[in-house]
Amino acid sequence: MGLIDDKVDLETASRVSASCFCRRRLPVVMVKTNFPIMFIVAITGGIASGKSTVSRVFQRNGIPVVDADEIAREIVKPGKRCWHKIRKEFGDAILLPTREINRAALGRTVFENKELRGRLNMITHPTIHRTIIFHVIKHLLSGKQWIVLDLPLLFETGILMDLIYKIICVTCDPETQLQRLIARNELSEEDARLRVNSQMPLEKKCEKSNFVIDNSGSIEDTEEAALKICNMLTESNQHWRNRLTFLGFVFAILFFIYYLNKIFNFLPEINIASRWK
Repeated sequence: MGLIDDKVDLETASRVSASCFCRRRLPVVMVKTNFPIMFIVAITGGIASGKSTVSRVFQRNGIPVVDADEIAREIVKPGKRCWHKIRKEFGDAILLPTREINRAALGRTVFENKELRGRLNMITHPTIHRTIIFHVIKHLLSGKQWIVLDLPLLFETGILMDLIYKIICVTCDPETQLQRLIARNELSEEDARLRVNSQMPLEKKCEKSNFVIDNSGSIEDTEEAALKICNMLTESNQHWRNRLTFLGFVFAILFFIYYLNKIFNFLPEINIASRWK
């Protein structure tokens, strides 16, 4: 079980997870901005690598988790706008007798054809991203210190990268990943490999992440590593820096408006004393 942070040395990393294999990753994540006031942590990784196991650790410790896969399942329920678009694009052959989308049939169709996969993504991804932003704003307004986004395709889409403060990649050895996927989704080995190969290789995702959790071992080891990262982030004062930056930004705007008004006098004067006469 391994986890690392690109800003800690090997000695520090070994203290974070004493029983695990750790090595420094290149700090290649380019975080351009942080979301005002709170900060956002992304969990990513390959299909069936164990992201949900890590997400549950954060949830149990009071950290809100926004799951892109759950949103994706919700927006394609019968009658939803994306459901109608998918039906129009791929036909009734991908529907079950219940009118729900046959995810296995649709998966076989799109994972064998990159163009069709792109069409499906064009239908679902905008709605997924809008829903994620809605949840982010909701948690921001509720005063959360930080939240987690579970984003399997974070690097593949790149859409939400500018919001992310830290990235956690959950990985495991390829054979373990394949067998977990076959068992979980009841797929043939060929179909499972198509799904794995449709995503960015796990090694590349690890190189682009701040923390790496190797989920090849036991669930207990994975949960222990995730809990240590959770505690490290909770103890961070990044959210206070974000708050000060945000307040400074607001103050600068107000001062700029005040200064312009002194020159051009475009704001109406309010005589508070006269209102009480």
